[in-house]
Amino acid sequence: MARGIVIFYSKSGNTKEMAEIIAKAMNEAGLQTDCKSVDKVKANDLLGYDAIVIGSPTYYGHMAASIKELIDETVSFHGGLNGKVGAAFSSAANIGGGNETTIIGIIEAMLISGMVVQGDPRGDHYGPVSIGKPDERVRKQCKRQGRRIAELTRKMLD
Repeated sequence: MARGIVIFYSKSGNTKEMAEIIAKAMNEAGLQTDCKSVDKVKANDLLGYDAIVIGSPTYYGHMAASIKELIDETVSFHGGLNGKVGAAFSSAANIGGGNETTIIGIIEAMLISGMVVQGDPRGDHYGPVSIGKPDERVRKQCKRQGRRIAELTRKMLD
């Protein structure tokens, strides 16, 4: 059975809230999905999932150090994530605060790993972004991403 995971780092709780919404939508769309803080995940754990979604707050236009550390640890099995579905999301304190550069940094690592990343022609094109606490627009984008990731993962495994 296909499995997904949503991994996040969250200091304020905003990124965690987004992660929980995405994971719930993935589960509701038929993809068994775990939601875990990055400190509860080891790089080797990623090998057991078909879809990997990573969320981080934005720090100086980049992902949190603990997210980057997890990604860096995957070099020990480079190529092992090839063909898995990937996605990213982010939160920041300000508009123009680096959300998209944070997401792109995560996506770049996923692409280098051979993962399949799907953009979205509607809404948040690279992945959901929140300025501060997620509002209704952000929650809608998170649900949409969760459903789309579950659908893509199931299609790829059929």
